[in-house]
Amino acid sequence: MEEVMAALRKIQNDLDEQKTTITKNADEITEKVTRNINKILDQKLKTLEKNQEKLDKKIENQEQRLNQLERQARQRNVVFFGIEENERSYSHLENNLIDFLEKYFSLNINCHDLEAARRIGKKTDKPRPIAVTFATLGSKIKVMQEKKALNDTDYYLKDDYPYHVLEKRKMLQEQVKIEQEKGNKAIIKYDKLVVLKHNKTDADHTDNRKRYLSISPQHEKIAKKNTSSTSTQAAKKNKTVQSHTTLQRSSSISEGVIKPGMLNFLVNKKDLQSDEEKNKRNNNNK
Repeated sequence: MEEVMAALRKIQNDLDEQKTTITKNADEITEKVTRNINKILDQKLKTLEKNQEKLDKKIENQEQRLNQLERQARQRNVVFFGIEENERSYSHLENNLIDFLEKYFSLNINCHDLEAARRIGKKTDKPRPIAVTFATLGSKIKVMQEKKALNDTDYYLKDDYPYHVLEKRKMLQEQVKIEQEKGNKAIIKYDKLVVLKHNKTDADHTDNRKRYLSISPQHEKIAKKNTSSTSTQAAKKNKTVQSHTTLQRSSSISEGVIKPGMLNFLVNKKDLQSDEEKNKRNNNNK
């Protein structure tokens, strides 16, 4: 009986060890599988992210190209506001527009200068704006340059902007007011804000940059030559004065001081005179 119980315990121990080993192996396998799956998923996610970035760049480039094309397409457009809506056909609308331009603008416009004209927006009691495409950019520029002719009328005109640009320009109007309150000059160009900061020293800088018109370049050269000649003459005069003073000083020194050689000559001369006088006296005595 005890042997049976020992055998059973051994079998139980073996089963427990096998169970522990199986559990450990299962955990290791699960961990390896999970690691591999995560690795594969990370690689796929990185690939997807790269592809997404490429797609985003392509979409952005396409949007920029579309915006550029739309801007070029609207480059020759002008939108007129307030013109009465009484036309019955396209030719009638075109003739009304030409008559309007000839009445308020000093321009010679005909149907060949207009590429297209159409009413925009839903029809209401008020006249709808007219979007006009001119045949050339030059014709559009001429009309825009004379838009002040409509200041005292109920009519006005604007550039033709896309919807997203109009929204952005509305948002920038608030920034324009803020910059103007600061004393800066702010301008909206298409969909961007351009700020020209006010600088008090601008006038000083411009004055410093300007050439003084009262003195011509030739006069400047002559003045420089005169100043250089006067300076050289003054230098020469100073040299002559200095040399004269040095000569006077040397002469005064030579006059006031007796040199040793001259002193010996005077002493010898006195000795000779005394010897001659002695000889004369001796001869007279004889």
